[in-house]
Amino acid sequence: MSATPPPPPAYGTPAPPLNPADEKTWAIVTHVLGIFFSFLPSLIVFLVFKGRGPFLEAHAKSALNFHLTTLIAYVAGTILTFVFVGVIVFFVVPILVIIFGIIAAVRASAGEYYTYPLSIPFFK
Repeated sequence: MSATPPPPPAYGTPAPPLNPADEKTWAIVTHVLGIFFSFLPSLIVFLVFKGRGPFLEAHAKSALNFHLTTLIAYVAGTILTFVFVGVIVFFVVPILVIIFGIIAAVRASAGEYYTYPLSIPFFK
C-alpha cells in the first residue's frame, strides 16, 4: 500500500447546517453589529451562512433589507439638506436604527422571526 494521504474533499460540498443555538447567536450578532456597521454585518452573515439555516437566513435578509433602506434614506437626506428636511432625516434614522436593531436582537434571542418595519424588501 502507498503512504499517500487520501485526497481532500471535493470543492463545492455543502456546509453542514448550523445547530439552533448557533443560528440564534449569529442572528443576534447580525442585528447588534448592524447598529454600528450598517449593512456590512448582515451582508457578510448572509453570504457566509447562506443555506445553513432558515432562521439565520431570514434574520440576515431582514437586517440587510432594513439597512439598505436606511442607506437610501441617508442618500435622500443628503440631497434634501438643501431644503432642511434632510437634517431631520440625519437625526431620526440613527434613532430608528438603534431602536429597531435592539428589538430585532431581542426577538432573535427569543427564537422569533422578525421583520423590520419601514424596510423595502429587496431580498425575500
